[in-house]
Amino acid sequence: MKTTTQEIDNALSPHGGELIDRIVTDREKATELVNNCVGVLRIRGQAAREIINIAYGFFTPLKGFMNRKDLESVCKNMTLADGLVWSLPIVLDLPESAVEQTGAKPGDYVLLEYHNIPFAVMKVDDIYTFDINYMVSCIYKKENVDHPGIKQMHSLDNYFMGGDIWLINLPVFQEPYRRFFYTPAELRDKFKRRRWNRVLAYHSNTVPHMGHEWLMKACWFQHKANAILVSCTVGSKRIGECIDENVLLAHQELLESGYFKENVYMTSMFLWDTRYAGPREAVLHAIVRKNMGCTGHIFGKNYARPEEYGNAWESHFAFRHLPDLGVESVMSKEWYYCEHCGGITYSSFCNHKGGQEPFQSKNVCSLLGAGVRPPDHLLRKEVFDTVIGASDEYGFKDGYVTDEYLQRRNPIFILERF
Repeated sequence: MKTTTQEIDNALSPHGGELIDRIVTDREKATELVNNCVGVLRIRGQAAREIINIAYGFFTPLKGFMNRKDLESVCKNMTLADGLVWSLPIVLDLPESAVEQTGAKPGDYVLLEYHNIPFAVMKVDDIYTFDINYMVSCIYKKENVDHPGIKQMHSLDNYFMGGDIWLINLPVFQEPYRRFFYTPAELRDKFKRRRWNRVLAYHSNTVPHMGHEWLMKACWFQHKANAILVSCTVGSKRIGECIDENVLLAHQELLESGYFKENVYMTSMFLWDTRYAGPREAVLHAIVRKNMGCTGHIFGKNYARPEEYGNAWESHFAFRHLPDLGVESVMSKEWYYCEHCGGITYSSFCNHKGGQEPFQSKNVCSLLGAGVRPPDHLLRKEVFDTVIGASDEYGFKDGYVTDEYLQRRNPIFILERF
């Protein structure tokens, strides 16, 4: 087996060369897999979302959750054990009691249940413990108990189970998610039929203000793209963040209101629980969007990191010392409104002193949270109207995540009885 990054072609698209498919639609085969299981594990939402990403090929070349060998390599070298670049752990963490209860050992099959319904089957390759402090130091290069990503990592249970998975019970996506979920294979087929040979990915977890819109349009020219794929992350949320429904519907409104043509713009979703890992997360997002069929990826200020931690532009430099990943990193700095210019301009162009109004999502959030329409140079009026409507329908009269939203939000997907 190839073992170094120099021997591996990381530019292959999909990552590693072949799009992974771990979907079992044949009921007889699925039942056979279930009957071979020695025990049952009940999984949480993040694990369920990651099983979907593995099974449908978003996480290509992963076929399952990482074993110790892959996890050690990802932490130390930012590659899988076979040398392919991979930057973040994708692990199934479990309390010791759950591991003991299954009685599973390497080579056994275990049934993974979500909401007490059969969801997937795993063939156990490895059961192990791992030093969380070491993982944190490798991924975040810092130790700060208040950092949300580090908090997440320290909340992991003390045992890990690695092995290939098969998805045996397909998720049924609910509205409004249903219309935005496309698998990598489906996206690649759409790009081919639309003759989109160069597609630029834009990662979003917030309502698009005017700065986001101009960022996308400028990077479209920079990449010489045929189209932009807006890839909205949907998953776990923190208090005060935009609700997922608003993000999706607001981006779609830019298309429906004519600010982009249909032949250059598309809104989609990607199941992802943010790690706030900055450069490491930027690399993984680039790989995932390459698997979707994109040829470029936009990276802006404070990408995948809390604003108060680290360098605002560090994700811009994440790819400098990596082999060619086959997806262009399209970097852009700040767009803002300048009263002297009388419109929106770019930080590398405008030389006026004073009178600049930066586009900050938190400023938009504060206005929307108060039900105040932001000025037209900050947010499209159609986007505002969409956000207000979606907030009433999905957010319990609030467009931003509250305790009530976390407790009562519509499910992203449900499972049919198996």
